[in-house]
Formats: sequence, structure tokens, C-alpha cells
Amino acid sequence: MSDTGRLRAGLWPRTRRVVFGGSTSEAVRSELRLNTSVDLAHVTMLAEREMLDRATAGALLREIRELRDEDFASLLDRPVPRGLYLMYEDALISRLGEEVGGALHTARSRNDMKATTTAMRLRGEVLDLLDELARLRAVLLARARAHSRTVMPVYTHFQPAMPITYGYYLLGVALALGRECDAVVHASDELRRCPLGAGSVAGSDLDIDPARTSTLLGFDSPPLHALDTIASRDTVLRTLSSLCGAAVLLSRLATDLQLWSTSEFGFLHFPDRLVGGSSAMPQKRNAFLLEHVKAGAGTVIGAWTAAASMTKSTPFTNTIEVGTEAVGTAWPALASVRDTVLLSQVLVSGAQPAPPAMSQRARSGFVTATAMANQLVLTGVPFRKAHRAVGTSVRKAIDQGADELSHVEVPGSTPAAAPRLEDSVRDHRYGGGPGAFADAFTSARDDLSRHAAWRRDWRARIKAAEAELASAVERVMGAGSAHVS
Repeated sequence: MSDTGRLRAGLWPRTRRVVFGGSTSEAVRSELRLNTSVDLAHVTMLAEREMLDRATAGALLREIRELRDEDFASLLDRPVPRGLYLMYEDALISRLGEEVGGALHTARSRNDMKATTTAMRLRGEVLDLLDELARLRAVLLARARAHSRTVMPVYTHFQPAMPITYGYYLLGVALALGRECDAVVHASDELRRCPLGAGSVAGSDLDIDPARTSTLLGFDSPPLHALDTIASRDTVLRTLSSLCGAAVLLSRLATDLQLWSTSEFGFLHFPDRLVGGSSAMPQKRNAFLLEHVKAGAGTVIGAWTAAASMTKSTPFTNTIEVGTEAVGTAWPALASVRDTVLLSQVLVSGAQPAPPAMSQRARSGFVTATAMANQLVLTGVPFRKAHRAVGTSVRKAIDQGADELSHVEVPGSTPAAAPRLEDSVRDHRYGGGPGAFADAFTSARDDLSRHAAWRRDWRARIKAAEAELASAVERVMGAGSAHVS
């Protein structure tokens, strides 16, 4: 239906393809599932407010339910002259007549409709992504506990620095990833407020009940300010920004794992299922999946940059640049982050440490040198003097071809002996060192449990709303049938 009253014709076919594009059947179905969920709640509210008579409301609800039951099969071949939602609305009008089908859009706009379906889709994808991030955090913690005694050097400026354990390293990544999840949780807070009812940009002069549709759709509250609701997609930007942090962190993890899996390091081994060969060089075992993890950060960083650039300098009102184009960058970025997290799960769980190589490199890297200087400090030697004495001893050992330092002597003080690597790790228990592994592990585990409870509560709220919506629809349909009879 191209005749809108004001306009007598629609876009030509090529222009329609440019603007609305083409979608797969599953993409069409997914969008219509969200749209019709909103429609069921909206029509129910209108009927309860007596803004639609029960017969009209019942007819609309039955038709919408039938389309959902058939998974929208009868709509897939229909032309889309003005967008998917208006195609669907036109189909309702053609089936039910304009008096019934044309009543669906009472007291709302495509603007608050689109904002609502965007929020519903985003909250679903965020919850699913947080599930996968939680699984990755659990893998990191499980591997951290398993290798809490696997000694290795930690590097600064690409040089061996101090003794830690592989488990301690993984625990650090798990804690950092927990903070990134906190950022995602915070970014998604506004997804608890339902945009429906904000109308095209300034609410409605009809006596609607946005709080009711908010409840039926699993939100906590209705719009607070219609213009803000329609103009803003800052939740999408904040979500992308928080996911940039998670993806960047995983790229850093992947960089370390790839370096440590080289033959020059030999700290890690990946099983055949996690590596690839070379088309030309038969000896190669390429840990190429880690390169996908590293590259994945670029997709979400690019999406945030694109979305922010599209939003920049737009009027603070409804605009296609913000509500459609900027939002459109989020979905492939979310999919990319999910893939990155899934790859990270199997790579962390599959990486097999080589404890002999790790401990040998720690010894040959003189990583207990700071501990030896501290021993001298405890005998009364000023730290700078102890630092110079140990540094001199390391230089002499290297000049003599030694790869370990057994002791350091300073005239007038007790010699400092090189501690066992395991003892040095244990003794670094202050300031969050590897000797305090248990405390940090407990904190990370508790944080993981807290996030799990948050997700369970939100999902329970959405599930309860779905049940309430189904019951409310049945009541309106039943009243409509009784009214007709």
C-alpha cells in the first residue's frame, strides 16, 4: 500500500533495495517476532484501557498469533515497499480490513516501536554474550587453579622480570575480564526502561498506559522523557564501548599465548584441533586461531567508531543516521565478539603448558634477582646498594657463561642466596603477588557468581513477563469472542 494520503506513490524498486536491502528469511522472522511481541502487548494495553473494543482487539490478537504460529511463512514473499514492519501491517489490513488492521498503530509510531525492538534485541544479545563471557571466565579460573604452581617468568618490556605461575597469569586475565563484564552490565542498565509510548518524538495525547506495556514486555519502567527516548541510542554506543574493552583484553591474552607457543619459547603446546598447517611448508603448526582472536577486537572498535561517527552532529531527535544506520553496526560487531569469546574458550582450555621449559627460562632469566636484593635489605643494606650489587653479580655471571645466580655477597653483610623459584613465588604474597593467589581467586569466583545471579534475575523477569503477556492476550481474546457472540 503506497498511498499514505499525503504520498500517492512509493519508492522505485532499485531505491527500495538500496534503502531497505534484502534480508534472509531467518532475519525477517527474527525481526517480526520482536515486532509482534510488541504488538501483542500494545493491543492488550489498548483493549484494557478501552481504547480498542474487545472484538477489534481480539481479531488483531488472533491474527498476530496465527502469523507467529506459522512462523510468518505467508509474509516471506510479500513485497516490502516501505520497510518490513509496514509490509506486515499492510498484510494485517488486507486480511482484517482497515477498520480492524488499521487500528493497530493507534497511539504509537515506528520510532518508539523501533527503539523498543532494538532494546529487546540488544538485551537478549547482551545476556547471551555475558553467558559466554562467564563460561570463558570459568575456564580461565579452572585453568588458573590447575596451574597455580606451574612456575614461569613474567615479562616486562619483553624481558624476564619476576617469578610467577601460569595460573597466576590466567587469574589476572580472569579478574580483568570480570571488570569488562561489569562495564557491559552497567552499559545495559538503560535496557530496563521501555521506549514504547514515547511515540514519534513527544509522547501521546491519548490516554495510554506505557507502564503496562513496559511490564508485559519485561521492562522495569516506561519512558521518562519521550524526546530523549527517541533521539538517544547511547546504550548501543556504551555497549559497543564496553565490549571494545573485553575484545582488546582478549587480544592481549591471544598475543601472549601465541608468543609463548612459538618454538623459541616453547611454554605452551596446542593440540592439533587448535592449529593449522601450511599450504607450502610441511613442518608448520600455526596457532592461527589466536590471530582471529586478535583481529576480532578491530571489528568491534570499528563498529563503535562507525556508530559514534554516524551519531555525531545529528539533530537531537529521530534520525535515520542514529536509529537505523548507527544501530545497524552493532549486530555484526556483537556476533564478532561472540565468536572471539568462543574461540578464546577453546584456546585457553586447550593450551597445554610445558612446566620444564617455563621454569628453566625463569632460572636463566635471573628472575629471583629482586628477591636476592631484598634479602640484603633485610640485613641492613640500602636497597640501591643491594640493587647495584645484584646487578653486578648478574652481569658477571652472564660474562662467565652462567645462566643462574647462586648467591650475592656484599662486604659487611650476610650473603644473599638465590631462593628456590617456588619459594620466591610463595613469598611474594604482599601487594597482590602470586603468593596471595587464594585471596584473588576467591574474589574472582565470587564475582562470577554475582554476575550469574544478575543474569538469572533478569531472565526470570523477562520470562515472567512473557507468561503474563500470554495470559493477558488470552483474556482479551476471550472477552472479544464473548462480545462478538
